[in-house]
Amino acid sequence: MSSSLLRFAGRRLLQAIPLLLGIVTLTFVILHIAPGDPTAIYFNPNIPPEVLDRMRESMGLDRPLHVQYVSWVRAFFTGDFGYSYTQFRPVAQVLGDALPNTLLLGGVSLVVIFVVGCFVGTVQAVRQYGVTDTVLTVGALGLYSMPGFWLGLMLVLMVSSPWWPDFLSLPVSGMRSVDDALLSPLGRLADVARHLVLPVIALGLASAAGVARYMRGEMLEVMQQDYIRTARAKGLRETRILLKHALRNALIPIVSLLGLFLPLLIGGSVVIEVVFGWPGMGRLMFDSILARDYPVVMASTFLFGVLVVAGNLLADFLYAAVDPRIRYD
Repeated sequence: MSSSLLRFAGRRLLQAIPLLLGIVTLTFVILHIAPGDPTAIYFNPNIPPEVLDRMRESMGLDRPLHVQYVSWVRAFFTGDFGYSYTQFRPVAQVLGDALPNTLLLGGVSLVVIFVVGCFVGTVQAVRQYGVTDTVLTVGALGLYSMPGFWLGLMLVLMVSSPWWPDFLSLPVSGMRSVDDALLSPLGRLADVARHLVLPVIALGLASAAGVARYMRGEMLEVMQQDYIRTARAKGLRETRILLKHALRNALIPIVSLLGLFLPLLIGGSVVIEVVFGWPGMGRLMFDSILARDYPVVMASTFLFGVLVVAGNLLADFLYAAVDPRIRYD
């Protein structure tokens, strides 16, 4: 890795510090503006008020807001996320159980988005204004207009309907089957893959349609360049021209979309994980917000911010790898 690239990465990481601080601050303010507190889930007319006061004191909620804020910020940037109010264990352990599941769902969805999107967009460009292009364009626009949660619910209803064939049956909830412990390692992997199908479709299909539109436009623009006409004049095969010359150059702006889709995937995973009962960060955050589990909500939001910053930094590196003209001096 060159020194200029290292300096660029260092500058981006330094720029991320105020962003992450702003995320923590905004989340802290919103949580404390909202009515109620974590002790509300324990409210019962038979519980004396002094018991709830002692619970607030043990959680540190009796301290002034600025003291709580400074304490949380200091703990966050030292890696101490505290204890969950509802699960009664360190937040780091709670996040450690959920984060790999979200990364798995998001990673597979990201692959589907760009592989399917780039393939469909390339086919549309090659078959410009033909029947194939028209059908794929209408289908892509239809998928792009569908909200992820609605598409997820429709998939659940479709797979659960009586007329759905048994040989195409897919799990509609969770990440593993109840008999997961009885399966072989390969069987467990296949079981997780089957549980991934519907969430990945709901999370990635609409975004793949958006990438297809971008890819079609870029391919059409590249195919009109002089070097493509020169390659054709030399008698090169159309397949080689398409794959070696046109596709590589069309991918340059598409790679920059990676940084834009990562926040969408992270935000969309909250809804999709709730719809399909996927045990990831999105569902954890949803449940923690309902339970007023402040430490988990704060840590989850902070971690989502870190993932978005890391994704944008990765997109910049990939952009340089695809286009050798990019320099970070």
